[in-house]
Amino acid sequence: MTQAVAHPHILRQGGEPACLERLSGVRVADVVLPHLAHGWSADELQRQYPHLTLGEIHACLGYYFDNPTEIDALIASEKKLADRLREGFARSPLARRLQAAKAS
Repeated sequence: MTQAVAHPHILRQGGEPACLERLSGVRVADVVLPHLAHGWSADELQRQYPHLTLGEIHACLGYYFDNPTEIDALIASEKKLADRLREGFARSPLARRLQAAKAS
């Protein structure tokens, strides 16, 4: 039998991404991504995001380690969207000149 794990500070409603209960605009993925990308510890995350408590940061990391597939899928889908949007914008003349100079 599977037992549900309670995550203090984390709110997950319906199909919405998991977020902090106190700051509903801060998603678990937003806190976890710098940990994954830069290897930031909970202490470093708090230095970078002083509006979060250490308990909230640990709760986000704990939620991620209990639900990596959910958070990894959210991060991957947002990366794909960002890549598509980036491709849709024309490069500035300066960016084109710099790219041409780099290729020379």
